[in-house]
Amino acid sequence: MEKFFATCPRGLELLLADELGQLNAENIHAAGGGVQFAGDFFLCSRVNLESRIASRVLWQVATDRYRNEEDIFRTVYALPWTDWFDPRRTIRIDVSATRSPLTSLNFVTLKIKDAVCDKFRRLSGRRPDVDTREPDIPLQGHLTDRDFTLYLDTTGEPLFKRGQRMATGEAPLRENLAAGILRLAGWVPGIPLLDPMCGSGTILLEAAHMALDVPPGLGRHFAFEKLKIFDGRRWLELLQRAAARQKSKAAMAIYGSDLSGDVLKAARANLTACGLEKVVSLKRADVLDLSAPAKEGIIVTNPPYGVRLGEQQALSEFYPKLGNVLKKNFSGWHAYLLSADMRLPKLIRLAASRRTPLYNGALECRLFEYKIVEGGMRKKKPADPGSRVC
Repeated sequence: MEKFFATCPRGLELLLADELGQLNAENIHAAGGGVQFAGDFFLCSRVNLESRIASRVLWQVATDRYRNEEDIFRTVYALPWTDWFDPRRTIRIDVSATRSPLTSLNFVTLKIKDAVCDKFRRLSGRRPDVDTREPDIPLQGHLTDRDFTLYLDTTGEPLFKRGQRMATGEAPLRENLAAGILRLAGWVPGIPLLDPMCGSGTILLEAAHMALDVPPGLGRHFAFEKLKIFDGRRWLELLQRAAARQKSKAAMAIYGSDLSGDVLKAARANLTACGLEKVVSLKRADVLDLSAPAKEGIIVTNPPYGVRLGEQQALSEFYPKLGNVLKKNFSGWHAYLLSADMRLPKLIRLAASRRTPLYNGALECRLFEYKIVEGGMRKKKPADPGSRVC
């Protein structure tokens, strides 16, 4: 039974825990920014392939108490590195800390590197080189006030890099966050879905792949493939089963639009690159002129937010109009708006039924839920405490 830690965008930990349970992980425990779990080593292969929420899958190879850098060196040196990978592989070490008494993380990083290389040199006469850009084997160390834990990153390039998008916007939405938002919205294939400000199409891409049951890791490579304990035969069988279960591509009730022709062109290119151009319906339109494509459904979108003063003024005029359109044209729908602009709920003039804190990378956001009913859900002024109803 191996121990693992899967990282994810903050706010999606419980969704990831549920996903890991469906993959038959054991000893699942959600923590800040990820989920601890256990299973055989091959489980990390399945999680890398199947998880729509995780960012990385880290294999815990050591944990121990420490007082100084020499304690860390001894813990790392004792590990059976030559059993795990060849010295021709390159490595990179990243170290993070929470309340650690050690003053230099750079020195800790150096001691971990020395321990790995010294062990290889003693047992094989060779040592792995360091590659800070594209390492074969990334390692991550973490220090608390008393404990040191070392992880071997089985993922490599983060899982939100599906390898599908040909083009992105200025502030692209990460794919695993888009998948998490769709699940928080309660969307499942068959329910009409609309992204009226679709940008490069990330939400639409994730929804289409969910509907077709396409594993998010299909068609890319992972760091675990470079380990000696990698079981290539089982991995190939897993890939074949995953490819065989995919549903045939056909038009679905997944709709996207954007005001910008260039942005819509990028979204269309991304869908075409994945063979999804017939699955998702795209059109150029201003969200303020849109009508609902179905009687009921779910809107999931990432509206613009302003940084410069001129943008803030324009959005102060846009948000109330957006609220009016939702109230007028989308009665019976649920709308989920992800925004880093905390003025949105006040300016849109609708009452949010839920606000979920989320992070798109380092950017703090909120997912605002609006249940659109006839007449709007406009915020009501509190009643005059001196008034009476007869």
